[in-house]
Amino acid sequence: MFGYFRPGTCNAFRFLIRRASAHVSLDIGRDWRRDRSGARCDGCKMRFFSILTAMIVTVALYFWVMERDLLFALASADAEPTAEAAAEPSTPARARAVSVVAIHSRAQEVEQAVLARGQTEASRAVDVRAETSGRVVSEPLRKGAFVEKDALLCRVDSGTREVALEDALARLSEAKARVPAAEAALAEAESRVPAAQSALDEAQARVPAAEAALSEAEARVPAAEAALRQAEAQLPLVEALRAEAEARLVEARKNYENAVKLFEQGFVAETRVNSARAAFESAQAGVEQVKSQFEAARAGVEQARANLAAAKAAVEQARANLAGARAAVASARSQLEGAEAAVQSARAQVESARAAIETAEAQVASARTELERIEIRAPFAGLLETDTAELGTLLQPGGLCATILQLDPIKLVGFVPETRVDEVATGARAAARLSTGREVAGRVTFLARSADPATRTFRVEVEAANPDLAIRDGQTAEIIIASAARTAHFLPQSALTLDDEGRLGVRTVEPGGIAGFAPVEIIRDARDGVWVAGLPDEADVIVVGQQYVTEGEAVDVTWREARQ
Repeated sequence: MFGYFRPGTCNAFRFLIRRASAHVSLDIGRDWRRDRSGARCDGCKMRFFSILTAMIVTVALYFWVMERDLLFALASADAEPTAEAAAEPSTPARARAVSVVAIHSRAQEVEQAVLARGQTEASRAVDVRAETSGRVVSEPLRKGAFVEKDALLCRVDSGTREVALEDALARLSEAKARVPAAEAALAEAESRVPAAQSALDEAQARVPAAEAALSEAEARVPAAEAALRQAEAQLPLVEALRAEAEARLVEARKNYENAVKLFEQGFVAETRVNSARAAFESAQAGVEQVKSQFEAARAGVEQARANLAAAKAAVEQARANLAGARAAVASARSQLEGAEAAVQSARAQVESARAAIETAEAQVASARTELERIEIRAPFAGLLETDTAELGTLLQPGGLCATILQLDPIKLVGFVPETRVDEVATGARAAARLSTGREVAGRVTFLARSADPATRTFRVEVEAANPDLAIRDGQTAEIIIASAARTAHFLPQSALTLDDEGRLGVRTVEPGGIAGFAPVEIIRDARDGVWVAGLPDEADVIVVGQQYVTEGEAVDVTWREARQ
């Protein structure tokens, strides 16, 4: 009679009943307090009976609408003893069963799809701009024309650029000519280094010999000084011997003279005279010998002094030789350093010459680039969205020459909600229906990793072929992206219903002819039904009359063949 009420309606009924009960309680309580206080209330009894009648009707309506299952259960409990007594257990249940129509549905593999709305975009769109300044000397191309890659779009007057290129080439030739001379000077400087190194090695080799000669000469000086001291020490001794010999000579002369006088007087014999003469002559010989020894000692002193002087002179000579050897080493080292400095200077000249070549080459490249920039060419094949710059237009660096669009392949851009972004993958098949009704197919080439902060959706791009260039930039498109297949049941849309908690689902026929409820998820729409997931592989689904039954209620099923 009342049909099927949704949970929101049930909640509204409960709310109204609670509000009515509350008002009744307040009114009764207020009237009761007035009666106890002795206040007079006209028509109080009539109002009380009206309120009581309203409460009874409300409670009856609530149980009939909201608690029908409980009423039927109580009725069934009352009927069971009667049924047992009459031995007819199935007749009351059959009388209360609700007639429904159901189908036996089997799950199928269904390819899912994610729907995104967006628009077409050119795969490439470029504003071709000038990189140099000058006056346009080429005829313009009109918008809508198709141009190939590297096609000439605009040509600027060359001006002095060709002269600048020739000047740069001349400087390059001059720089290249300086390199051989610099390399020859480097080779010559490097050839002088080994000779200077040999001279240094030879000079360094003479230093140890000079140092050894100095050490040897210095070692002879103490010996010469010792010999001099020894010779000088012998000279006083020889002097004493000479004095003694001269004294003996004087005494021997006196003895001889006395012996001669005495012999002449006849006081002594001739033998004594001869003995005195022999002693005198022996004293003379001794004096001469001592004089010889004295002269020899004096000569030894002079020789020792000469030897000492020679030793000292040899030391000075050795020192001079050592100083000369060291000076030769310093000179050779200076010559070597000069040769190495000459090598470094020659190398610097070579590097400078080569750097001049690089600078000249850079200038040549810059001049050529500047000359090439007078021709502005298409970076890729596409359609002109604007006219190219008009003849006589003065272009500055950054000035617009033309706008080119590449429409093959065309790009389909849409936005996927964050709840379904995991179902989209790069490389997945996709299709789109344009606002003109045209349908195209392609594959996903890009899926954003960052969501749009305003819409919380993710940008997805699909690339599709557009050989005839009929699809334009900016057309509205409805994009369908294929995702992984799922197991689902195909049911008519009318089979869907809501339970008391507001969950979307279907009524099912459970074993024993009892109605059940199964929540489902719609995964895909179709013209004559929907694909839902959440049911077992095989399920008996009520498709007609499900709004008149509740979970656990007996049903009388009429079976119908399911559409696959």
